[in-house]
Amino acid sequence: MKGNMIGVDVGGTFTDIFVLDEETGTARVAKVPTSRPDQSAGFLEGIGASVDDLSNVSVVVHGTTAGTNALLERKGARIGVITTMGLRDVLEMRRRDRPRTWGLRGNFDPVVARSLRLEVPERTLADGTIRQPVDLDAVRAQAQQLRDEGCEAVAVLFANAYANPENERRAVETVRGMWPNAHVSCSSEILPEIREFERFSTTALNAYLQPEVSGYLSRLEQALKSGGFAGEFMIVQSNGGVMDVATAARLPIRTALSGPAAGVIAAGYIAQAAGFPDVITGDMGGTSFDVSLIAGGDSMLSPQTSIDFGMVVRTPMIEITTIGAGGGSIAWVDKGGLLNIGPESAGSTPGPVAYGMGNTRPTVTDANVVLGRIDPDNPIGGKLEKLDVEAARQAIAEHVGAPLNLDPLHAAEAILRVANSRMAGALRLVSIERGFDPKRFAFMPFGGGGALHAGAMLDDVGLARAIVPRYPGVTSAMGCVIADMRQDFVQTVNAMVDGMDTSMLGTHMQSHVDDGMAMLDAAQTRFESRDIGFTLDMAYLGQTHTVSVPLEVTVTDGKVAAPTVDDIKAAFDAAYLATYGRLLENGTRRVMNLRSAVTGKRPRFDLETLTPEGGSVEAAFNGMRPVYFAGEWHDTRLYKRLELPVGAKIPGPAILEQPDTTVLIEPGLTGRVDEYGNTIIERAQT
Repeated sequence: MKGNMIGVDVGGTFTDIFVLDEETGTARVAKVPTSRPDQSAGFLEGIGASVDDLSNVSVVVHGTTAGTNALLERKGARIGVITTMGLRDVLEMRRRDRPRTWGLRGNFDPVVARSLRLEVPERTLADGTIRQPVDLDAVRAQAQQLRDEGCEAVAVLFANAYANPENERRAVETVRGMWPNAHVSCSSEILPEIREFERFSTTALNAYLQPEVSGYLSRLEQALKSGGFAGEFMIVQSNGGVMDVATAARLPIRTALSGPAAGVIAAGYIAQAAGFPDVITGDMGGTSFDVSLIAGGDSMLSPQTSIDFGMVVRTPMIEITTIGAGGGSIAWVDKGGLLNIGPESAGSTPGPVAYGMGNTRPTVTDANVVLGRIDPDNPIGGKLEKLDVEAARQAIAEHVGAPLNLDPLHAAEAILRVANSRMAGALRLVSIERGFDPKRFAFMPFGGGGALHAGAMLDDVGLARAIVPRYPGVTSAMGCVIADMRQDFVQTVNAMVDGMDTSMLGTHMQSHVDDGMAMLDAAQTRFESRDIGFTLDMAYLGQTHTVSVPLEVTVTDGKVAAPTVDDIKAAFDAAYLATYGRLLENGTRRVMNLRSAVTGKRPRFDLETLTPEGGSVEAAFNGMRPVYFAGEWHDTRLYKRLELPVGAKIPGPAILEQPDTTVLIEPGLTGRVDEYGNTIIERAQT
């Protein structure tokens, strides 16, 4: 059944909606303030504002920050841990790191109190041998104690369960038999991978999120169904793929950073179609600025990340660098007289000073308003009729101008200069500091405020051009619509290549393929193709760090042909040589982990459906407004961006306005509309 496909991205400030009508190929967008503390109200309000009849909706895909926010704000469930005797403090000891480099003390409280981390007799050795079978009576007693203590979820964390899950499996079976809900997390199910702390941390955080995220998703699903929705409801994962609601409720840890991941997926697709496979994305919302690098059309995947100090999550995630420099980030002067931006944000409530909702401290958005870069009579988001420019000017004068002895205009410029410097630093971090030349890359700003800062990023970082997508304010919501369904698997092998039992490796591969295909078969979605990929984490014996080794493996009718030892050696040598430029003579090759990815390629809508039809530059012209650049006012031409025709060239200074964002073309730059409705901003030819 064809109908509407809806992508919903819930950010810290706004909830973005992207609606694609599959019959006509037309798209609609909406933006509503994010509701707090329960984000489901804004989610449903946004869909209700975009679609009259939910029965005509075939699929809803949701990028959520519910899990991330619960971790950052420590608002997960009260949980308990059942672990091997002697290992209750693994979560607290971590990797012997510390929150601050200097000082005699470092405070850290795990998400599970020590009194709720209980031990039971059992022991599995690193080679998988069971030295001591699990004491199931002790497991029952400890589970009952956790129930009596009011725990909503429990994580079972046994030593070396990745090598042999038998003890842990029996314990989990026992706990699930007596636990009042489905919130029982098992480390060998979630992360069957070597490294004790990372496995324990990921599983404990999964349990911490389960009641919160599963309850949130259940409320959404029930509300959609009660409104007549009979299609498929899916959730974006941190790896850029999507999963069904049941998987998300069981593995909520995979939703951390799911919203930003959706934006990167959309940005990569748009940039590739426009002919720019190398792009750095910058998602500027109200709370943060999220940066990611795409090289050759491929997003960078990170095997693990730290959501906050001590909160390590080891699951594949699109590599995203986040700084607190969003439109709502508050500008303040410290005791040493230095101007700072963030990390505190005004969010959507109360929002910037110009919103007139009670905030008195200036934000990045207030600086843009005072300098004339944002139209005070047409604010984005749909809730406000007018912005209070004078209140924003007074707040900047009081909190920034007076301490720094600057007039309001120079103070507003200073706020943007510091914000731009921080954003440029994030772009350098993902490019120059990792060996990528920014001159090869285009910058794709999206989010509500990103396109206001494109010119500054070109100047500060040396990027070739900027690509502003057709609907930058809802790019993450668009990414929800086009993301593929993907399932990642990992299994520790921990074996030397010489003399390796490749049939056992093939068995693990087959198991991953079978499980991944079963997930795709259970989905209501139609797939254009199914892709299977395998990589090995490998190193020489004695090395700590591994290289990722792609494996060419034949899969015929779902049956995996296991690679040979020679295949593995050749693949490792190629990957190691490409990474380090040399091989180690007589080095012993070692396989640590197998990683598998099963992906169902969902049909992607044709971006040409977003192409402007007709129109002219003259008809799109919307008047003039003075805008402050580099110490002086410039008469700046205003345009209705969505009415500009393909091929239109707009010299700066100019402002292109649309409901979900504002695009700023600074003096010395030129904007050009391409065949997909993107605006390409480049340095003017002299």
